Amino acid sequence: MPNHKMDLGNLAIKIIFLLQTTVGILGNFYLLIQHLVYYAEYTLKHTDLILMHLWGANALIVLSTGVLYTMAAFGLKQFLNDFGCRLSLYIQRLGRSVSIGTTCFLSVFQAITISHRESCCKDQKAKVAKYIGFSIFLLWVLSMFIHLIFFLEIFLKRNSKNMTRKLDFEYCSYVNHFEINHLVYAALVMFPEIFFSAVIAWCSGSMTVILYRHKKRVQHIYSSHVSRRNSSESRAIQTILSLVFFFLAFYTLSSILRGYIALLHNPSWGVVMVNRLTSLCFPSFGPIIFINNYSVMPRLSLVWIRNTNP
Repeated sequence: MPNHKMDLGNLAIKIIFLLQTTVGILGNFYLLIQHLVYYAEYTLKHTDLILMHLWGANALIVLSTGVLYTMAAFGLKQFLNDFGCRLSLYIQRLGRSVSIGTTCFLSVFQAITISHRESCCKDQKAKVAKYIGFSIFLLWVLSMFIHLIFFLEIFLKRNSKNMTRKLDFEYCSYVNHFEINHLVYAALVMFPEIFFSAVIAWCSGSMTVILYRHKKRVQHIYSSHVSRRNSSESRAIQTILSLVFFFLAFYTLSSILRGYIALLHNPSWGVVMVNRLTSLCFPSFGPIIFINNYSVMPRLSLVWIRNTNP
């Protein structure tokens, strides 16, 4: 019976990894190609520019994480050497940092866009728009620099005789010679992610409050036969809440698990597997949510402009 349960558990993990990887590759590349084709013919809006980098970062995560974990789940073990292992981890962490950073930029810009008609935010949208491209570029550069620690160890370990522990990812493994480096690295990565998550939550909460107040002001223009749930403001609020819940739930949980694993020498198999699965949820299924719901926001902006113009 225990072996039967273990076989079912392994089969479930294989199916989940395969599903996440397939959906993630198709969804992110579909949206990325869509934005690139549009960019070749027209000038991208600031929101589209942020989204294009978000899909690119998510694609890196799925390719460097989902594909490798799926291959390992189906029995292909330890097929990368030390350098390949570090390179895959570098791409994974780079994609994760850029993904959460661009999601934060998207939330901030949307919050300013929706609130730009408030007296305190009239000029903020134009000012923020000027720095979006530079901010994304800086995010990529800083993320590339921080995650270079994976390759720094290759050169430093030649002068070190200490071997702290061996990190096994099933598809590859490498020896961590400098435990203190990984503690510093965890701090450099975790704290920005927590900060970005807090900003996303604050922006989403602000948008929800603003939209709710706007709904109260223009409620008289809706027919009594129109359900509140069918109003554009209600749909926008539901979209914002679903996006922020989906993002914060999985990324916050993944950040906590990553920090917990980084502090333990022998984390349990269950904790490691939950961390792997949750780290792929937003990159894999985020595009589906955007495809289904994100078009609500432009329509809402048009409704807002039409109703607030004298």
